[in-house]
Amino acid sequence: MIKAPAWEPRDIAGYLFLGGLAGAGSVLAAGAQLTGRTATARAMKLSSLGAVSLSVVALVNDLGRPERFVNMLRVLKPTSPMSVGSWLLAGYGPLAGAAALSELTGRAPRAGRAATAGAACLGPAVAAYTGVLIADTAVPAWHTAHRELPYVFVGSAAAAAAGMALIAGPRAENRPARRAAVLGTVTDLAVLRTVRRRAGVVAETYEGGTAGRLLDAARRLGVAGAAAGWLFGGRSRTVAAVSGAALLAASACTRLGIFHAGLASARDPRYTVLPQRARMAARTGLAEQAAGVRRAAGDGEVAGPNPGA
Repeated sequence: MIKAPAWEPRDIAGYLFLGGLAGAGSVLAAGAQLTGRTATARAMKLSSLGAVSLSVVALVNDLGRPERFVNMLRVLKPTSPMSVGSWLLAGYGPLAGAAALSELTGRAPRAGRAATAGAACLGPAVAAYTGVLIADTAVPAWHTAHRELPYVFVGSAAAAAAGMALIAGPRAENRPARRAAVLGTVTDLAVLRTVRRRAGVVAETYEGGTAGRLLDAARRLGVAGAAAGWLFGGRSRTVAAVSGAALLAASACTRLGIFHAGLASARDPRYTVLPQRARMAARTGLAEQAAGVRRAAGDGEVAGPNPGA
């Protein structure tokens, strides 16, 4: 019924994961800088620069030619998630780079702090827009969840960035990261549960096959990583690092799982046809109900009391 996206999982799912890690990481870097957690701030600035650089590489590799990314910057179309996302990356990347470069060289500290703040302001949008991007397609599993996917991506990105902070930051500074890990994981799992409940028959694509296995692994890894980090990450550097790795793996599995759910829903015509029939039936039922109300109102006028009686 529809053409399945011809995207490589390694490129596009990697692009989705790395962009979220970069954007949420910049928020954590700014918070660490403001609260005097200098080692964590340094680690997250470098992590965000590396993640956004690899994210752009993955996107360009899928596009085939670098100039295609540049061509997307020729206009700004607010109604296009791809156009807005391209401009977000074009603005966020240099800010993340300036923040990391200032941190590495020790030069222009004021400019570095300003760049860190700017990257933190754009970071949430960088983490969320890819959810909007894939939902703005005809792919049933993605479009059905168009209201929830941005929240899934933000929760997953927060958990991934917290995991990186637990790995790269010192144990004495990781309390905010442990809290962010719990908040991101809870948000991710709660919104995904809402997606399954509201998606109707399309929810099957999130529960079976490759997508189901990946999302189940993401749930287990996320819960284990967040719980271990919260309970023991402040006491043991080893536990903090292991829980951080679990959170990163959980975020990657979430993105891959959602990607494969979309492919499965595009390849099976049932997931296109059945929701359409359900929507048509609902509209027909509402129309018949409205017609019945109008008929009842008309009968009431005819059979109403006689004013002259």
